[in-house]
Amino acid sequence: MEDVLFVHERRTDRATIAELLRTVADNLDAGEPVNLSAGDDSISLDVPERPEFEVKVERETGGSGSELSVEFELEWDENGTDAVGDLSVE
Repeated sequence: MEDVLFVHERRTDRATIAELLRTVADNLDAGEPVNLSAGDDSISLDVPERPEFEVKVERETGGSGSELSVEFELEWDENGTDAVGDLSVE
């Protein structure tokens, strides 16, 4: 069962997206919580030292053409179990 705790989606420019991702990266690097807020919704996440990190690229095709997406996902067991793995981004 999935319980959505926070969701926000909107079209924005690449520079703003990069700024948001940098803030997340800086907080992860410093071991600080990742705080998300949009309107009246907000959540603070304490990401463990070694969460599972998933990168997924998808192509969706339909009657009006195709759409590409890239998803970056951090996942961890709330009981504290760490995941192990390596990824290179160039």
